[in-house]
Amino acid sequence: MREFSTFRALSAGRFLGALRRGWVFLLLLTLCSSAPAWAIRGAVGAHDPSNIIKDGNKYWVFTTGVGIPSLYSTDMLNWTAAPRPVFTAATKPSWIATKVPGFVDTYWAPECIYMNGKFYLYYSCSTFGSKVSGIGLATNVTLDPTSPNYNWVDEGEVISSNNNSAANAIDPAVYRDAANNLWFTYGSFFGGIRILQLDPATGKPLANATQFAVANGGVEAAYVKQHGSYYYLFINRGNCCQGSNSTYYIQVGRSTSPSGPFLDKNGVNLNNNGGSVVLSTSGRYVGPGHAGVFEENGVSYFSHHYYDLDNGGAAKLDVAKLTWDAAGWPVVSRNWLTPGRYTISNPTSSLLWTSAGCNSAVGQGVLQNPGSGQPCQQWDLTLIGEATYQLSTVDGAVAVGTRNCSSATGTPLQLESSSGSVCQEFQLERASDGSFVFGFFNRVVEAAGGSGSAGTALQLGLYNPASPAQRWTTTATGPLASAAGQRLVGVSIYPVPAQGQGFTVALGSQPTAEATVVEVYDVRGQRVHRQPFDKQLAKLVVTTALRPGVYLVRVSRSSGTFTQKISIQ
Repeated sequence: MREFSTFRALSAGRFLGALRRGWVFLLLLTLCSSAPAWAIRGAVGAHDPSNIIKDGNKYWVFTTGVGIPSLYSTDMLNWTAAPRPVFTAATKPSWIATKVPGFVDTYWAPECIYMNGKFYLYYSCSTFGSKVSGIGLATNVTLDPTSPNYNWVDEGEVISSNNNSAANAIDPAVYRDAANNLWFTYGSFFGGIRILQLDPATGKPLANATQFAVANGGVEAAYVKQHGSYYYLFINRGNCCQGSNSTYYIQVGRSTSPSGPFLDKNGVNLNNNGGSVVLSTSGRYVGPGHAGVFEENGVSYFSHHYYDLDNGGAAKLDVAKLTWDAAGWPVVSRNWLTPGRYTISNPTSSLLWTSAGCNSAVGQGVLQNPGSGQPCQQWDLTLIGEATYQLSTVDGAVAVGTRNCSSATGTPLQLESSSGSVCQEFQLERASDGSFVFGFFNRVVEAAGGSGSAGTALQLGLYNPASPAQRWTTTATGPLASAAGQRLVGVSIYPVPAQGQGFTVALGSQPTAEATVVEVYDVRGQRVHRQPFDKQLAKLVVTTALRPGVYLVRVSRSSGTFTQKISIQ
């Protein structure tokens, strides 16, 4: 497993089996206590996700866990655990007992591809603190456990390693080159990343295949994606599997050859500790890892897991947007919509969000009505955090929220004086059909009663992937802002260490025309303080009542975020 193997490698010689069992128990616990169907930001319990793969009208992801669990979705927003894993204790592949003695039932970092009329599922088996590992293969003609044709066939060992091997046989990934040759990457901290060629008829290594060393150091979770004339090798470095304290991050290098060498933006070989950062901890999204790329209808999706700082460091699946810059390097963002002025319409009824009374009076509701071209049907979307927006009227006087900040089902939207508070924050998620869902706390925006009629009020409801009344499309009506940065530069916090009653955030050269939100999290990943600040402030006096200890401070603006650990005396 990619992330678990990092934890193992970092603790080689002193890792306790009890810690392994404890982490697996925590993973299973989060699976069992995952959020209900209205959750639209990832799936609790998803660790080491495979690349997204589609079978029929369902998207599938396989994850680390007992028997190899899987998740499926019809829209890439609402993920559901499959009814049973790939393997049971009775169907555990027989080759494992010989090559990986002591392995129990927790398989790591699976990967799935489709070829030869069936699905090929690669998986890892290992033992902590050693290179006694193996990668196996199973095939199936369908991924749907409810199908009468569902049957995983054990195809045996792909590659294995022992304590004398050059590399550790975990973390499989498969890709094709421009000539349609099949390639395979694997490896971890123990010996780095290796690449070799596979036989497309069997999905196993070609006889006497050359193994290319392509990344060294504290590296794992390799994945290769071809784009244009380059092959891009994504890797992970840092520490995983420690919840909110994880330091995992994703790097990339590229090569004109499918077997490397892969160089970063500065020309440094990944096999010489090189790598350009693609995705790292930002705000609530801690320790991203295990990259995958899925493409459909001209859109590239970047799948990975992260640890949710807003949910005690629980591991979750995330699906972000992948684009490419002018120099051909990957850019990953969770912000599917560029800030700017838009109309918001329902793709089924074509009705637009409209302020009731067509004015900006505080307390007015928000309705859906036919397009009229009036300003009351245009909304300024301001990015105030990753995938989080404020929706304001064109005059900027008021923003969309709910009365008394209620998130109860059935609560109508209404206009409120713009305050920059959490009560005016909406999370935008893109569905696979290109529509958006507007999340508000643990609810989503919908037309009341699921109506497609003009004049219907917009309200909050539980997420229902089958409801067209909860889907919205956007049309730009003016120039859009440039993409927001990932990290604020020049921000500082003082004094250090801070006192329990508060501290000061200095924004440095950051523009004063943006509102700011400061949040404080404890070591469990629980938010213990949140304080919004108006525009025009360069120094923010944060007033708290914190006990002595270590905390994480997150500063969020529309242009990016800044995080720093502080000590409270």
